[in-house]
Amino acid sequence: MPASNLTPLQQALVALSGAMASRDGEAVREALRGAVEIGDPVAVEEAILQGYLFLGYPAALNTLGLWRDLSGRKAGEPVAWDPDLWEERGQDVCRTVYAGQYDRLRRNIRALHADMEHWMVVEGYGKVLGRPGLSLRDRELCIVALLAVQRAPRQLYSHVRGALNAGASHAEVEAALEVATAWLDPAGREEARAVWDRLRTTNEER
Repeated sequence: MPASNLTPLQQALVALSGAMASRDGEAVREALRGAVEIGDPVAVEEAILQGYLFLGYPAALNTLGLWRDLSGRKAGEPVAWDPDLWEERGQDVCRTVYAGQYDRLRRNIRALHADMEHWMVVEGYGKVLGRPGLSLRDRELCIVALLAVQRAPRQLYSHVRGALNAGASHAEVEAALEVATAWLDPAGREEARAVWDRLRTTNEER
């Protein structure tokens, strides 16, 4: 991966996200060692915390445990419980990520289950992805990597587009996908590349 396309912090966080999605404990440990050297523990913890939305609590908890051991950093105080703030913030963050597809997204999720729509906005985008400590651009680059490793092409398409909407460059997105290929077999790499090619072609046609 061309290192110049991602900052050292971005590269460490994207690699950590891909490693978490791989479910490979040694890969996660190695990625955390690299993250310790970067020296931005708040950003690292935010990347780990958001992992539970996509990978579940076990992956996030296990990674946090390794992080505590390797970094020697103790857990901080919890943020205030504020669902009203999360709902308002979630609407803003989700609208940024999905741009012109925002209203359609909400309709589609509501058609699947009304509670899921509410959880997506309040829990996902408001409580978690809207937190301070890590920019939305870098959050989305991390999500791109973990979704590529999970082989979730439909969601990957949405979050590659979301990364661009949040300010990531094409070079940064390509670099994040390249990081993810470390945990993908040839079919997985082809799948991720197809998602990126389809989205890039669509953008060029606009």
